[in-house]
Amino acid sequence: MDPFILYIGNKNYSSWSFRPWIALTACGIPFEEQLIPFDFDAGNPKFLEISPTGRVPVLHHGNLRVWESLAIIEYAAELYPDAGLWPSDRGDRAMARSISMEMLSGFRALRGACPMNIRREIRAIDLPQGVVGDVAHIEMIWRDMRQRSGGPFLFGEFSAADAMYAPVVNRFKVYDLVKAADTRDYMQAMESHTAWIAWRDAALAETWVVPEDEA
Repeated sequence: MDPFILYIGNKNYSSWSFRPWIALTACGIPFEEQLIPFDFDAGNPKFLEISPTGRVPVLHHGNLRVWESLAIIEYAAELYPDAGLWPSDRGDRAMARSISMEMLSGFRALRGACPMNIRREIRAIDLPQGVVGDVAHIEMIWRDMRQRSGGPFLFGEFSAADAMYAPVVNRFKVYDLVKAADTRDYMQAMESHTAWIAWRDAALAETWVVPEDEA
């Protein structure tokens, strides 16, 4: 089989790159990483060379190009059905895909006001309208899924659903958005995963900086 090549952006900031990267890494799916840093003034022209949308992440597999985080995860799950990207139970898979799609299409207030920033010091901000509701709804999802599965992850073992919410864990932490013990317990489980630690350490070592009003 041709190797997977996953093109990503800066690890400190690129939440959409983080999702397929941690999914593939945590589930033991081999891939080659190619990081292309953002150029925030004009955009990096290299993105147009490797992605039909001019954005990352994008997966190259032979002559095939697969873009968008969830599409990359789904494609990998088809080729590696035993890797555990999705839960083994059909009902759980349906729920995992439902909450993953909700992350893909929703929570715009939170994502707009609180971009992922691994290196950001923990500090609260004035929250625009809608962010509090987004946070409460995500906490409800996490609570419901973990109560059903017993944890520590959303469906017991780490899955694509956890990968889709991984950047939210950073947002909740660095913008000091949550206090509930069960929410923080899930965040701790995520932050203790070896794949998370590997991404975090690489992000902390990066030198690219985006001004605070943009991050």
